[in-house]
Amino acid sequence: MKRKRYTEEQIISILKEHKAGASVLDLSRRHAVAENTIYRWKSKFGGMEVSEAKRLQELESGNAKLKRLLAEAELDKDALKDLVQGNW
Repeated sequence: MKRKRYTEEQIISILKEHKAGASVLDLSRRHAVAENTIYRWKSKFGGMEVSEAKRLQELESGNAKLKRLLAEAELDKDALKDLVQGNW
């Protein structure tokens, strides 16, 4: 899996520099990222504080865990239905 280069705190500080008036071109050169990356960060983290970004990450990981649990439960349910119907 690809390792993230910047933490949420660093991303938010870069976006605050942009909000303060730094151009995207200057920021992309200074932090060695593509201009598109800064725009993507802005769409995801724009207007957030560090605590909000951490909360978002916790919610996303919790949501992924719940999706995995639901998928496993659906597989178990489907297997039990096949067993009861005699389709094994």
